[in-house]
Amino acid sequence: MCEEVVKLAGITDYKVNKNPDLEDGDLAILLSESKVKMDSMAIKLNTPRQLFDSIKEISRISGNELSDDEILSFFEGYELCLKYLDNHENCNIKVKIYSNFLRDIILNMGFEINDDDFDYVIYPDYLKESVLEEDVELIEIPSHTFVSKNPFERIEARYAILEKLI
Repeated sequence: MCEEVVKLAGITDYKVNKNPDLEDGDLAILLSESKVKMDSMAIKLNTPRQLFDSIKEISRISGNELSDDEILSFFEGYELCLKYLDNHENCNIKVKIYSNFLRDIILNMGFEINDDDFDYVIYPDYLKESVLEEDVELIEIPSHTFVSKNPFERIEARYAILEKLI
C-alpha cells in the first residue's frame, strides 16, 4: 500500500516486499502498524492529511522534496480527499468505533467518539463477526484487504460511506 506514495514522492529505485527484514535495503517504508528490525519509516495513510504529510516526508528524505503545491496536484480529481485535507468541526454525530485506523478518519471528519451514547457503530469489515450492538445502525468500512491499494481511492471509498451519515 505504500508503493503509490513512494512513487509520488519521486523514488524510483525500490523493491516491494512484505518481509523487508529478509532483504537488503537502506530503509523500509511501511504502514505505522508494521514493525521491522531494519531502519524504517512508518507512515499513516488513513486520512488525506496523513497522505499529504507522508508524501512530503518521503520526498524530503529522498532528497527531492516536493512543494505543497506539487503534492496538492496529486489530490486533483479526488473530491473527498481535498474536502477533508484539514479536520472538520464536530458534526454532532456520535459514533462508537472498533479500530484505531477508523479513529483517525472519524476525528478528521468531525464525528464524536462516544462508547456509551452513540448513533452509529463503525467497524472494519474484518471485525464483522465481533460487532454485536443492537438497536443502532452498523456501518462497515472496508479494510486494507478489500479496498484499492491506491491511497487516494481508498480514502475516497471510506469517506464516501461515512459522508452519507452527515
